[in-house]
Amino acid sequence: MCGAVRYPKEAQPHLRLSQRSDGRQTELQSCADQNRPGGLHPAPAPRVDMSAASCLLTEDQLLCGICLDVFTAPVTLPCGHNFCRNCITQHWSTRVQCQCPSCKEQFNKKPDLRINTVISEMAAQFKQSAGRSGSQVAKPGQVPCDFCTETKMKAVRSCLVCLASYCETHLESHVTAPRLKRHQLTDPVENLEGRMCPIHDKPMELFCKTDQTCVCMLCPVLDHKSHEIIPLKEQFERKKTELGKKEIQIHQMIHERRLKIREIEHTVKLSKDAADQEREVGVLVFNTLIKYLETVQAELVEVIEKKHETTEKQAEGIIHDLEQEISELMKRRGEVEQLSASNDHLHFLQSFGSLDSSALKDWRGASVSLQSFEGIVKEALDQLEEMLGLEMKKLLREAELNKFKQFAVDVTLDPDTAHAALIVSDDGKQVHHGVVKKRNLPDDPKRFNPSCYVLGKQSFSSGRFYFEAQVKEKTRWILGVTQESIKRKGIIPVCPENGHWTVWSKNRGEYAALVGFPLPLSLNSKPENVGVFVDYEKGLVSFFDVDAAALIYSFTGCSFTGKLYPFVSPGLNDNGKNSAPVIISTIK
Repeated sequence: MCGAVRYPKEAQPHLRLSQRSDGRQTELQSCADQNRPGGLHPAPAPRVDMSAASCLLTEDQLLCGICLDVFTAPVTLPCGHNFCRNCITQHWSTRVQCQCPSCKEQFNKKPDLRINTVISEMAAQFKQSAGRSGSQVAKPGQVPCDFCTETKMKAVRSCLVCLASYCETHLESHVTAPRLKRHQLTDPVENLEGRMCPIHDKPMELFCKTDQTCVCMLCPVLDHKSHEIIPLKEQFERKKTELGKKEIQIHQMIHERRLKIREIEHTVKLSKDAADQEREVGVLVFNTLIKYLETVQAELVEVIEKKHETTEKQAEGIIHDLEQEISELMKRRGEVEQLSASNDHLHFLQSFGSLDSSALKDWRGASVSLQSFEGIVKEALDQLEEMLGLEMKKLLREAELNKFKQFAVDVTLDPDTAHAALIVSDDGKQVHHGVVKKRNLPDDPKRFNPSCYVLGKQSFSSGRFYFEAQVKEKTRWILGVTQESIKRKGIIPVCPENGHWTVWSKNRGEYAALVGFPLPLSLNSKPENVGVFVDYEKGLVSFFDVDAAALIYSFTGCSFTGKLYPFVSPGLNDNGKNSAPVIISTIK
């Protein structure tokens, strides 16, 4: 913007468009001319220079009243107000009646909109001028020129002698004037007074290492004698190096804190997951408790009501008989009363003999058996306690097992590790001992021989994982995990010392943990689905009877090194008695 020429607001000249009767603009006329003698008949205005006119106009006078921006393709309405052509067109497209947005004057016919070339040129000149100056205007954070009186332009240099900052225009004297050429110029900086020595009023260009302060050229002579003085730039380089190290330290601290945040967030997530699991278990347990309470309550009420119904039915029978006899007695009473009222001796005596004198039932010993309700509630509570004890234990076991199931992994068996007599299905989910001779397979270093074992394809070297295998209808099997480094050739005892953590079944009902010797296990039921859970970091391997939700055995304090693999042996065929396969289950 042309900030060099300014007027007081009340004295600021305006440019007015003269209009002919046909609505076309013909010339610019200064409103100030009306104050001249004979203002009612001013002389024709001279031709106006567009750049000068745009500088004299204020920005508000070139703004469209609809979009509030500098005119683009301005048009003048018959009422004299100006708008952008697109703005007024869109404004009218949403209204039935065409009227001026400023003065509300209505037009019977939509005016013919023609671009006002004079205002259009002034707006374009204004935009061009604003664009040139806008690129040099000091923005927030930039050092402004100290000599710009209106719009502060961006300083390009600062003078350490004048203690002032200059834009390109005001810096010209320091470039051309011989006396000012000797002044020390620097990149634009703020607070120039702070760069001068407060004692000698000279630029601080040195650094006193003794007092750890910036000094001027006179300070070492007067106030800092015998002190260690170095150039400011040298100290700057040293501190810059220190700052670089500090920056690295800060980055490291930021990184450490971000890692700590992730660790805390992970802990919160684990807490939330644990809370959600416990909430589910709690809801399940108490819903089951409520269900059993309702069942036992209903059964208790039914027993009590049946006992009461027995008494009620007995009482109803007796009452019914009594009511019948009461009706008969009332009939007899009526006959007696009628006969008593008769004074006819003959009739009285003849009728007296015909009165019903049949004997009635003796009800003096009649009674209703009072049912005993004592002990019914206690018996129901004992029954409830027994039922809940069994069911709650099962529910808690299932909930505990479900915690492990969340770490379920998809396991497939690796046929390259299977003994030649083992048949692995195409999908890698089943394995059984073949009844034919050993297949002629390459002697792969990974293949077991002569032991009938097979490993899973998937390996695990951290975290937790869980898988299940179906051993239904099998008489012998071995399940567990083993280290990658185990020996594959020769007879090797299956035990933790050799890198195996397994359980073993034989003879359809005998179970053992292979801990270096078969450690017998006492199970309440024969497992048909066995779950295997491993926590690598805790050194834990646990086996579960999935259907009974019961723990079979746990290896604790295990020392794992390297990768762990699922380990399976379906056992020998045993003439078809153990022909069923071990099936790796898919856990949903």
